[in-house]
Amino acid sequence: LAMPEHNNNILKRVFTLFDSTMINVGTIIGSGIFLVPTTVALYLESSYLMAAVWIIAGAVTLFGALSMAELGAAMPDSGGQYVYLREAYGPMWGFLYGWAAFTVINSASIAAIAVAFATYLKYFHPFTPLQVKLIAIFSIACFTVLNSLHLKSGLWTQNIMTFSKVGVLIAFVALGLTLEGGSFSNFQPLMPTGTFSSLLTPFSLALVAVLWSYDGWIEVTYVGGEIKNPGKNIPLSLIYSTILLITLYLAVNFVFVYLLSISGIAGSELVASDAAQVMLGPKGVTLVILAILLSTLGAVNVNVLASPRIYQAMAVENLFFRSAANIHPRYGTPVSSLLIQGIWASVLVFSGTFYQLITYVVFTSWIFYAMSCGAVIVLRKKRPDMERPYKTWGYPYVPIIFILFAIFIVGSTLINDTRDSLIGIGLVLIGLPVYYLRVKSFKGKTG
Repeated sequence: LAMPEHNNNILKRVFTLFDSTMINVGTIIGSGIFLVPTTVALYLESSYLMAAVWIIAGAVTLFGALSMAELGAAMPDSGGQYVYLREAYGPMWGFLYGWAAFTVINSASIAAIAVAFATYLKYFHPFTPLQVKLIAIFSIACFTVLNSLHLKSGLWTQNIMTFSKVGVLIAFVALGLTLEGGSFSNFQPLMPTGTFSSLLTPFSLALVAVLWSYDGWIEVTYVGGEIKNPGKNIPLSLIYSTILLITLYLAVNFVFVYLLSISGIAGSELVASDAAQVMLGPKGVTLVILAILLSTLGAVNVNVLASPRIYQAMAVENLFFRSAANIHPRYGTPVSSLLIQGIWASVLVFSGTFYQLITYVVFTSWIFYAMSCGAVIVLRKKRPDMERPYKTWGYPYVPIIFILFAIFIVGSTLINDTRDSLIGIGLVLIGLPVYYLRVKSFKGKTG
């Protein structure tokens, strides 16, 4: 598929290593750390196993980051996985990823997080369901405009929000370890009591839940075309953000157990609020709600900022709305791509179907993760002369291990939720006729 000529589709390299790292950290820290520990405690009645599942999930995420770092450094273009899959397997696979990202994965994530933000606002005022949706759409619109009109404003907003989120979690850990209310006896039982075979299934289910908490680690690759010194800064931002989150998540979970005990976490609907109440009293609940609001709002912003770079990259190759390829001459942002995404995400908010869509398709993102890590191996053979400023540490074992875990997650989801998994695959495959119609249309116009 030939690439059409555009005069205004080049994004400027303005993101520093700090900016890039904050984008990844801000994406990963959403609502997962406030919700998933309860799920883990229900499955695993052992503090050692609870720590192990967060460490293993973090290691798997790090292996994915180490693998993707090679691709990001070698192909520092906007679009991330779209570019890697296109180069390794052909344009159709890149399109299918972009199709899934726009129609469901990224747009539905923006809608879901925005609604979560508006829902938590109900703690301070009894909003109606319609008002919750309107607030969610308003937040999407605000961040769409912010990231459209000034790249630096959206970036600084993201940096401040992410830095604040990290600061809140660090403060939570520090207060939990210094104020009264916790006990080391809460870590009992340390060791599991069941057999290996009896623990395998609950550990697997807990692992899938924790991997969801780490999801978003690839976000920085979407803005690869805007990162300064990409051969160095893309790998470093991926590695730094992943290591930071592994450390932070382990510390937060340590404090949860220290304050509540394993059984207390398992019986808690809002584990962060209950833990804060132990050390700060009733006012602790309000502080945690504010932290969750900040976390979800920041996650909306970073998804609004980064995701349109995928669609802009697709549009440059005539695989998306033509206008989405252009960069605003004054603002230096993909305004059309941002607006198209904002409208679709708002439609999903009003439709109320985004949660179901995420259930259908989120596991397919792990298919694309596996294919992207596989692209490291494919491109080593297909394009051995490609300049690689960074090469995956532990190659080929690191990408292979990640691929095996991705296959495990996809297979487990397919077995445990066959209907929704098949619907998810179907939604992605709908992109095939769209792709061929788009290619046929473009070839017809070019003769």
